[in-house]
Amino acid sequence: MRVLVSGGTGYIGSHTVVQLVAAGHDVLIVDNFGNSKPSVVNRLEALTGRHLPVHSFDLTDHDKTEHLFANEPIDAVIHFAGLKAVGESVELPLEYYENNLGSTFSLVRAMRRHGVTKLVFSSSATVYGTDQEAATEERPTFATNPYGWTKVMQEQILRDVAVADPSVRIALLRYFNPIGAHASGTIGEDPQGIPNNLVPFIAQVAVGRREFLSVYGDDYPTPDGTGQRDYIHVEDLAAGHLAALNRLGTMDEPVGTWNLGTGQGTSVLEMLHAFERAVGRELPYRVVDRRPGDVAVSYADPAKANRELGWVATRTIDDMCADTWRWQQANPTGYPD
Repeated sequence: MRVLVSGGTGYIGSHTVVQLVAAGHDVLIVDNFGNSKPSVVNRLEALTGRHLPVHSFDLTDHDKTEHLFANEPIDAVIHFAGLKAVGESVELPLEYYENNLGSTFSLVRAMRRHGVTKLVFSSSATVYGTDQEAATEERPTFATNPYGWTKVMQEQILRDVAVADPSVRIALLRYFNPIGAHASGTIGEDPQGIPNNLVPFIAQVAVGRREFLSVYGDDYPTPDGTGQRDYIHVEDLAAGHLAALNRLGTMDEPVGTWNLGTGQGTSVLEMLHAFERAVGRELPYRVVDRRPGDVAVSYADPAKANRELGWVATRTIDDMCADTWRWQQANPTGYPD
């Protein structure tokens, strides 16, 4: 298929692009480079051995989105594009609702006008609200922040679109905490500013960009007192998107919803120690107060994806840390500008 990947130069999108090309698909990318850098494109072309058409604009621009679909043959879309920082969404709620909902409206309208019926949507475990322990897809959705609500709303919008058009097939993929990097070390996670997530922060401590890791609370009801999360290797996550894309071609129902995770929780300290094994030395950390809104435990029940998509996360925490460290060592300040 010819697959449009929105946000295709971002962290998860870039790894998915490489796997799509390896699987024989033609890929084109749309990205406004708000959370990524143009230098990613050269690395993707080097990894895939292909020229990758890149359209640099924001999907909230209806005219440019329409022009793209009018001038490029597209068989399916994988939609990653959007703002994604939970804390920032609390500070900038209108911007998050406007961008995340607006880009989806624009994209789906263009898809409908041009007969593109297959969509894989990047959703999130945030749709489970605070009840994220062994979360199953049947659990009611809820959110505790504007970012999470944009995902809840986009899921509902896409379900309603599918009801209105029986030809549409949509995969909603709810994933937990992607980490890791491509085994080559040439593409990986490059957060802008201070990392919001644990592993990129640890990696920056390891490479000398940060003085120490702040551990937010060690009095949770977990074995070591630190919060547990379901970490999934970004390469396993990318493979889940390909499995979902393949599934769209054989689905009877208009919408499928799947968790992508390992089904296991790893604590903050367990992750820190795994990264220390990858680096070969201890890393400094300090325990500080809990953050408001953090839950003690969050992990997926991935049984439905295992069963229906034929997909299983195979890489270990040590694999994730080793690949992250290889990327961070080779790119201590991230991608070049």
